[in-house]
This record gives sequence, C-alpha cells and structure tokens, in this order.
Amino acid sequence: MADPFPKTHSPKTVALVLAGGKGSRLSPLTDTRSKPSVPFAGIYRIIDVVLSNLAHSELRDVWIVEQYRPFTLNQHLAGGRPWDLDGTRHGLRILPPSEGRDEEGFASGNGHALYQQIPLLEAFGAENVMVLSADHLYQMDYRPALAQHQETNADLTIVTTEHSEDVSRYGVVQTDSSGAVTAYDYKPSDPQGNLVATEVFIFRVSALKKAAEKLVSALNHREDSDNPEGNSLGDYGETIVPALVADGKAFEYRMEGYWRDIGTLDSYYRAHMDLLENQGLELDRPGWQIIPHPEPYSPARVSSSGSVKNSMISHGAVIHGEVEHSIIGPGVVVEAGARVYRSVLLGDTMVPSGADLESVIADVAAEVPAAKVGETKPGPGNLTVLEPARRGPEAGGEDQTLGG
Repeated sequence: MADPFPKTHSPKTVALVLAGGKGSRLSPLTDTRSKPSVPFAGIYRIIDVVLSNLAHSELRDVWIVEQYRPFTLNQHLAGGRPWDLDGTRHGLRILPPSEGRDEEGFASGNGHALYQQIPLLEAFGAENVMVLSADHLYQMDYRPALAQHQETNADLTIVTTEHSEDVSRYGVVQTDSSGAVTAYDYKPSDPQGNLVATEVFIFRVSALKKAAEKLVSALNHREDSDNPEGNSLGDYGETIVPALVADGKAFEYRMEGYWRDIGTLDSYYRAHMDLLENQGLELDRPGWQIIPHPEPYSPARVSSSGSVKNSMISHGAVIHGEVEHSIIGPGVVVEAGARVYRSVLLGDTMVPSGADLESVIADVAAEVPAAKVGETKPGPGNLTVLEPARRGPEAGGEDQTLGG
C-alpha cells in the first residue's frame, strides 16, 4: 500500500481519540449531536478536556475517529486551531468512516474502530498508539506514562485510578508489586478491588496488531464466518485488552487526582456539581487550563434585579432573576421572577418569569415553562431534562448552535 504520509523524523506515538460512539446513555443530549460535542461547564465541549491534555503534553499527532453525527464536532474542532494542533505534517487528523478497503467502513464497536486504524498507524510509522476516550474528565500529563511505557518495554500500559464509586461499570485492574497487570476484568459483577482503567491505554502497535489478528482469526473459526474486518471484536476492553494482559507485557500507570466518566446523565450532572463544590476539574489551572473553542458572545451581565450565588455564568448570559449553585451557558437569559437552583443550562435558553428550575439540565435552546420544574435532591435517573421544542431531522438534523 502506498504511504499516505510524508516521511519525517516525528515522534513515534499517535494519540487516537475515539469519538464515534452514539452515547445513548446521555440521551437526549446526544440525540442531535455526538457525545464529545455535548456542551460542558458553560463554554466548553466534552472533547476539550482530552484535547487540552494532549496540547499541554505536547503530543502533536492527534487522530480523531468519528462516526455518529460528526458535523457539530468537526465545526467545533476547527482543524485543531484552538489547541494549536493545526500543523501541516503533524497535528489533528480526522478519521471518518469510509469505504474501499477491508479495514474501512462503519465500525461496529470501539474494538473494530481500533482494528481499522492499524494499517494507517503502520504506514505512519507509529511505534505506539495512545487510545483515549473523549468522555472522561481529568487533567494529566501523558508524557510520564509514555516514558514508563518505553522503560518497561510494555506491549500495553493501562492508566489506572482508584475509584470510590461503583466500579462494576469499568475495567477493574489487579497488579503485582512491580506494577505488572495480573488481571483485567471488564465490567465485572463481583469486582475485586477498586482500581479501574481510566480509558487511557498505550499500545505497542506491533503487539496490538498481533493480538487483534489472533482474536479475529479465533472469532472467525469459532463463529464459522468470514470476518476480515474484525467487526466481531466488540469493545476492546472485552477482547483486545484481556488478550494483551494474558499474552503480553502489560503494566499500569497510576493516575492521581480527579477523574470522572461522564457517559451518563447522572454522572454528567454530578461533574457540574463537582465544579461548583471545588471538587472537580480545575478549569483554569495555571499551566494546564482546559482550552475551549472561543465563541463570539458579549460579556455576561447581571442586572440590578438579578442575584447570583455560587454559580458559573458564561459569556453572553443575562441574569435578571435568581441563580444559585448552577452553571449557566452562553446566551442564556434568566428573566426577573425566575429561579434557577442546582441546574445546568447549556446555552441560548430563555428562562421566563415564573419558572422555578431545580435539578434540571436544559439543552441548548430548550423550551422552559413558566412553572416549577424538577425535584429536590433527585436520586439516580430522576433528573429532569428540558429539550428544544423542535429537534431532529425536521429541525435541521444536527445541533448547529453555539457556533461549534
């Protein structure tokens, strides 16, 4: 196959951001946009967190694997400019689904999506690929993990963290005293310990290829079917990672500090409350800020009738009413006589006089009634989500608001 990349002396690590999933657990926020492009903390999108970590870690070869509703995401990515990733030979590259070769086309899972990129990684000359999910919140310098990966000559390095909540949703890791991974259980019903994979994996490309091809061959034989594209690989946490733990050299790299998966509505809401309670991301950490794609809004304004307590107010917002313990996105207007409490308003929404929002997530341009909405201290699954009056194909397909 012809080499599609220029020959350079570039670093041999590619950062592969998996951003193609449908994100059904975040519905309805993902009904008209991909999960990585869901707004977060007012002025950001979810994918800004991983892109900021990559930019600060000075990793220049960043590939984004897309599939579900990519328009809004691509508009926001802007070729990588906000994160200084718009280079000619190195920088942000978009990997959309396509047709023409066996390893291309629509992926049937993230294991399949990873398998599809192996020929491109080899053509690029990448020795390692760091695979990242776009829906986790943390601030991490990836360079020490990459250095350890090289020092241990690992086939796989799993970035781990100790998690205090339910770990049965994640890959649970067990290690020995040297840091070698001795067991990896994907979403176990009876977890052994609280050490979980953070969805940051560093693979040696040659080991990844060997393990994936062996799995595809075994799955084809077992299923008595022809599966050259690897579409039976499912989630790589179920197939590729356990195979490398069993047959290769796998080590952990321990992440300290805040980490949260925001793949569900409850965790998404909780992450915003963490910010307000000074337990979440440090959005403006000196030297490691989360970098947004700036939008053309005027400064926020709080009128003489407005009241704001322990809240984050984004640019373009106008507050005439009462806001407490909430995050107000760009372009939101809270009228006099309206109350917003412990809520997350994503942007461009009018909160009319008489509205009383509590524990509410309001999507961009949501329709807000002039009435009491939401519950006090809701349990899991009891959040109220307000949506726009019209959305979906009739309303123009993907979300195209907030500029990105």
